[in-house]
Amino acid sequence: MKNLCQKLLLCLAVASALLGASAAQALQVTDDRGVTVTFAQPPQRIVSLLPSLTETVCALGLCQRMVGVDRYSNFPESVRALPQLGGGLDPNIEAIVALKPDVVLMATSSRAGERLQALGIKVMALEPKSHADVRRVLEKIGQLLDVPDAQRVWRVIDAAVSAAAQSLPASVKQTRVYFEVNRAPYAAGESSFIGETLARLGAKNIVPASLGPFPKLNPEFVVRANPDVIMIGDRNYAGMEGRPGWAGIRAIRERRVCVFSVAQSDVLVRPGPRMAEGARIMAQCLQGLLGKMP
Repeated sequence: MKNLCQKLLLCLAVASALLGASAAQALQVTDDRGVTVTFAQPPQRIVSLLPSLTETVCALGLCQRMVGVDRYSNFPESVRALPQLGGGLDPNIEAIVALKPDVVLMATSSRAGERLQALGIKVMALEPKSHADVRRVLEKIGQLLDVPDAQRVWRVIDAAVSAAAQSLPASVKQTRVYFEVNRAPYAAGESSFIGETLARLGAKNIVPASLGPFPKLNPEFVVRANPDVIMIGDRNYAGMEGRPGWAGIRAIRERRVCVFSVAQSDVLVRPGPRMAEGARIMAQCLQGLLGKMP
């Protein structure tokens, strides 16, 4: 009897040790909601409902783990062949569940998180809005997917943005820029990742940080600010010059407007691995307009 008890105690000790080891190996990641999500192992089946997060997973070399994306995720080319699951704010819940993902990556502003969690789907809500956010999200997704040096991607981005800045002459520092992200008009303010890139390029954003990252402006605000350069996407450009008072804005009057293609706009408005390319696009815009400056 004594020997039997000893054997039982030994078995219990071994089981306890194994459970302890398993718990120690469990992966815990805290998302931007402050929610800590636990995984037994790094996710192998990923759904992404935000283009910047899709691009981040792929930049970390794990695009092959993607099994579905939102309708706006279109880079790299390989993700275009994946099932499209609606918009980030209004995804197709049934289609997501059918894919049996280990995790769904989404914006904190998405309303789908609670519904997915109620159905037993693990959710990570991450929404980069600044350069620091992009670096942090790279680290979080690297932790989630067991990528040892996720920050290597940030180092490449950071170096490329610096290189774009160094390619421009000092005269850029006198250039006052208005960057429109939507025709409402919504602008990229100083505190947005676009505004931070412009600042690193040496340009002056006419929209102060006090108004928020992407404020909706009274069109008269832009008229009064009278920017030297306007940056705007092709989708929003139509009719811009006909807005009340805008024909007299220096940038329009002197034809210093950069109109970006749809593909370029996708790069510019996504806070993720392609921010370096976005910096080069903005630098090329400024470089091309320098000759038109008085």
